[in-house]
Amino acid sequence: VSNAFLVGDRKKFLTILITLKTLMSPDTGVPLDELALETIKWLEELNLSYTTLSGILNAGPDPYVLKALQEGIDRANKKAISNAQKIQKFRILPHDFSITTGEIGPTMKVKRNVVVDKYKDIIELMYQ
Repeated sequence: VSNAFLVGDRKKFLTILITLKTLMSPDTGVPLDELALETIKWLEELNLSYTTLSGILNAGPDPYVLKALQEGIDRANKKAISNAQKIQKFRILPHDFSITTGEIGPTMKVKRNVVVDKYKDIIELMYQ
């Protein structure tokens, strides 16, 4: 996981947007479809051989990747003091965050308003 973006402000429950770590174009800084080496190694531990993000997401996200991410969320949820602090749903985004694509500012902080606006359709689907 490269970025985990928690959503829940004025919502019924918490959700999370997840980006998997991919390579960035050295020329433009745009996230590429090619997965980073550490992501590939993690997938190999799951006995999966993906090298691209689109490969994981095509025809719906790979169920084994979803299961592994859910297990991580479940471990985090065990530390929650109340149900209100537990993550209920998540989605994998189609590319990593970057300065070039606008989700991250020059100080490497996530621009919450940009992410919420850019992925509002995905966020709304989690709350239907």
